[in-house]
Amino acid sequence: MVLKGLVVDFGGVLTDRGGASSGRPPLVDAVLAARAAGIRTALLSNADGPGAPVPWLDELFDVVVFSGEVGIAKPDVAVYQLTVRRLGLPPEQCVFVDDLLGNVRGAVAAGLVGVHHTAVATTLAELRVLLGLVTLGGEDFA
Repeated sequence: MVLKGLVVDFGGVLTDRGGASSGRPPLVDAVLAARAAGIRTALLSNADGPGAPVPWLDELFDVVVFSGEVGIAKPDVAVYQLTVRRLGLPPEQCVFVDDLLGNVRGAVAAGLVGVHHTAVATTLAELRVLLGLVTLGGEDFA
């Protein structure tokens, strides 16, 4: 089954430049490519909130969940359930990407497919397969 939702963490995932010193981080491009292909996208962060207004959040994500705003933090199963409910998808149709293994385990316990982000190239390769996409941004890292 091809998954229909992509949920990602911010720090350590979207911010990972994969060794590049300039340009947009590859996983930002991957989220944009997934969204353009019709995949529903969500940011799930344990941050208090976005802080200053971040205009690009709307460009990347259909849903944004900050633990500080909802009162539930990763790896609590309830925060993943809330996020996929807001996406309008069942958990088993969503993949969650985080650089912290405990958070990935929480997502898997909630029924999502988990990807433990350790390197840009491997995360992009896994997401291409799971989302059924031939390309997924960040191709220089594949």
